[in-house]
Amino acid sequence: MKYEVMLNGKLYEVEVVKGEAQLISVSDAPAAAPVIPAAAVSAAPAAQAAKPAASYGPGEAVTAPMPGTITDVVVSPGQAVKKGDTLLVLEAMKMGNDIAAPRDGVVASVVAAKGDIVRTGDVLLTLS
Repeated sequence: MKYEVMLNGKLYEVEVVKGEAQLISVSDAPAAAPVIPAAAVSAAPAAQAAKPAASYGPGEAVTAPMPGTITDVVVSPGQAVKKGDTLLVLEAMKMGNDIAAPRDGVVASVVAAKGDIVRTGDVLLTLS
């Protein structure tokens, strides 16, 4: 079977035969659309689609370091935070990951909500 895998912006074409994998090609061009077997697709509602990394007003965007599901939003707009404070909890690969404040500041906006499915680089909140 042949698979296309996107990793860090590079498209890898991989062939797996009887438990052995062989790299066929590597490309810097992004794939048009990933092909995912129907059995692997989650029944997540469309309303939980990932938010694009767009401008959400003034302040520094705090983005998702990895794909996953937001399991808890600890802060709210207007709340003061210190560097290292937990802002949100992101579950990835069955592990809860605290998303910490990169600096002291005030939460300008919270973009992500509990239950949202996010991709790497999606904006979770902004700090001013």
